[in-house]
Amino acid sequence: MGELLTLQSEMSEEQKSTLSQTIKEYSNRLFSFIKQRVNTIEDAEDILQDVFYQYAAYTKPIEQLTAWLFTTARNRITDSYRKKKPELLEDIFSGDEDNESTWSEILFTENNDPETEYLRTIFWTTLNNALDELPPEQKEVFVLNELDDIPFKQISDQTHIPIATLISRKRYAVLHLRERLSILKNELLNF
Repeated sequence: MGELLTLQSEMSEEQKSTLSQTIKEYSNRLFSFIKQRVNTIEDAEDILQDVFYQYAAYTKPIEQLTAWLFTTARNRITDSYRKKKPELLEDIFSGDEDNESTWSEILFTENNDPETEYLRTIFWTTLNNALDELPPEQKEVFVLNELDDIPFKQISDQTHIPIATLISRKRYAVLHLRERLSILKNELLNF
């Protein structure tokens, strides 16, 4: 926000008035547009601020202001998705902060006693059942990226689906799998 204030101090009164009028006229519509496409209100507010900052710093004349603002907002939304780290399988395996047992302690241990083998079997059965509950496109991207270790770029090239869409699908898959496996974990490991 300080950058916008600095920028405003370098503007003429006419430029300040135009900027103020544009913000008043478009902020509600732009905010609604952005809010529908991001996860949190804070992200929407940040993107809206970025759009108006970019508008204030833009030195060339803009013929179609509405189109320019919404295109800039759409680009900022896309940029925000690219910056986010995709959900990983490790997120499913990790334990809670209070030092509970983790799936990785069971799945990747050298211990092959009957109890550990039984827990592994239950884990993989539950994981496969949870994968089958997913919509096909979420299951596919999860299996390709996590289990087959194929990068998003390669999946995108093969399927012609944007990387941001693939990341989003995988995120929903991980959230579902995490929920299903946490139920199992609570039943088996932390009784």
